[in-house]
Amino acid sequence: MKEKTPLWVIIVAITLATTITVTPTIIQIQSAHASVISSTSRLIGGTIAVSGSNVYAAWWNNKTGDFEVMFRASTDNGHTFGPKINLSNSPGVASTDAQIAAEGKNVYVIWWESSGNTAEPFLRISYDNGNTFGQKIMLSNATTAAIGSTTSGGSK
Repeated sequence: MKEKTPLWVIIVAITLATTITVTPTIIQIQSAHASVISSTSRLIGGTIAVSGSNVYAAWWNNKTGDFEVMFRASTDNGHTFGPKINLSNSPGVASTDAQIAAEGKNVYVIWWESSGNTAEPFLRISYDNGNTFGQKIMLSNATTAAIGSTTSGGSK
């Protein structure tokens, strides 16, 4: 069984970040390169949100050759984290600039997907502490709410 990354390791890696902005529920990290989340992922940028004892991390990387938005959740103040979820899952498209927020059991992750000369904002929402997420919503084209529809994201 692979050992989970403790929060102190993530915090140490975050200190390598160029800029950190803190609000009551969001810590935004912007960095050129800092190793976080796992030793095999290269953090390009990401954010952390906290709600109660839950810690949520979203970041984007190009480990697979495509920039994808990844997510992990902790229910024990960041001592251990659950599985990695690929929220964007969009081969051939650059998914970057992820932002995350949390309130109660709800987790909101937004990011941009770019291909060629176009860029569109996307959102996925979890209503169960980040265990599952609803479908991707293209915010520039969204006409309906994502309430009730939850699916888990595939991991990479």
